[in-house]
Amino acid sequence: MTDEHPTWLESLGDAELDELDQFLRGHAGEDDLLLDGVHGLLTALAIGPEPAKPDEWLPEVLHAPFASEAEGERILALLAKLNDSIPAELDMDAYEPILGEVERDNGTALTAAGWCEGFSRGIDLRAAIWEARLGEDTELMELLTPIMALAVDEGVLSGDTEFEKLSEAEYDECLAQIPQAVGAVAQYWRVHTPTERERTAGGGASASVFRDQPRRRGGRWVH
Repeated sequence: MTDEHPTWLESLGDAELDELDQFLRGHAGEDDLLLDGVHGLLTALAIGPEPAKPDEWLPEVLHAPFASEAEGERILALLAKLNDSIPAELDMDAYEPILGEVERDNGTALTAAGWCEGFSRGIDLRAAIWEARLGEDTELMELLTPIMALAVDEGVLSGDTEFEKLSEAEYDECLAQIPQAVGAVAQYWRVHTPTERERTAGGGASASVFRDQPRRRGGRWVH
């Protein structure tokens, strides 16, 4: 197994995910990303038009000094490993989103609210390119359909048109389509690389097409 799939070792194990989850929960403010949101953020950057360096996305994740040098080294190592795991899983067709879990009247349910919030912030880091391309190419918008449907349903996105809430079956179907959508968008940007005009357009303005006020969600991560 190790010889056949060496990149699989780049993925975090459950104990490491738990450790990172607990750290983020212990240091998160009202609108800060939890583990599901961090995974969504890193996913958007991994599949998007241009890569982002850690000094670009770490401010979206870390908001206070570490308690010690050892803690800092450990958390940064876990975040780097999480970041590296996404393209590795995509290459192996094994990507799965880290989702939240919330309490309902009839038990627990998966929620994509946090993941979508992080995904939208990842798009914001390359807003000019995303906005320019989304305004010109309907194919990209179609590939994003299940993610955008979830984002609208969870209030991460807003629009001029009122949309009916997804049924439980529709919501679950969109959740199941996230891996396929993520892979398709990654392939899209590999084939249709950004132009110089897109790179310089808009000056990095907020991606209003995929952005609204963040909202807090409860629950724990589920992978």
